[in-house]
Amino acid sequence: MSLIKTLLLASSLIVATFSVNAVEQQHSHDHAGAAVQKSYNGTMNPRQNEYPNHLGFNDLHIQAIRHMVPDTDSNDDPLLQVVVHHHCKAYDDNTLICLMFHTGMKDQDKPMGFEYIIPTSVYETLPEEEKKYWHYHLTEVPRAKATFPDLTAEEGAKLLPIVNETYGKVIYFKKPHDDLPLGEPYVVIVQDMPEQD
Repeated sequence: MSLIKTLLLASSLIVATFSVNAVEQQHSHDHAGAAVQKSYNGTMNPRQNEYPNHLGFNDLHIQAIRHMVPDTDSNDDPLLQVVVHHHCKAYDDNTLICLMFHTGMKDQDKPMGFEYIIPTSVYETLPEEEKKYWHYHLTEVPRAKATFPDLTAEEGAKLLPIVNETYGKVIYFKKPHDDLPLGEPYVVIVQDMPEQD
């Protein structure tokens, strides 16, 4: 008798699961019966690509120099010319968090830190003492020779004015050639970096 009850219970669960899936599929269509597509942050993810959660830092790829603290006071310090890859996740509140790599984002590359990017309207609400840690992208994007290597020229041209009206704060927890994150994390004051040709 217990075997029959177990089979009946199992078949009831299967039927219930199919019913829930059918209801979910119905709710994923609009009133005309067309599939409803989830929209992503259309500004910072212009191609509306969906990434699995663990790949979310692929919404936007930015490359920029002048993001590494130089070892010397020289404008010719080679660290100023290192291209730092920003692999960014866009959020619905128009902020971005970018993992930062000095070697790219291949399988074994480890991030050195991150850049937190906020719209100008949010920057203006920050305490005055905090503002010195943030750099204005209208000024810094050209100084850093920043590019969007994964976008077409047209996509990049549409995105650039929006990125220009943001501020970024760079926080490193690791020096580029250290195997481990040693010591305390530090904020890079990008606007104080020497100019580069």
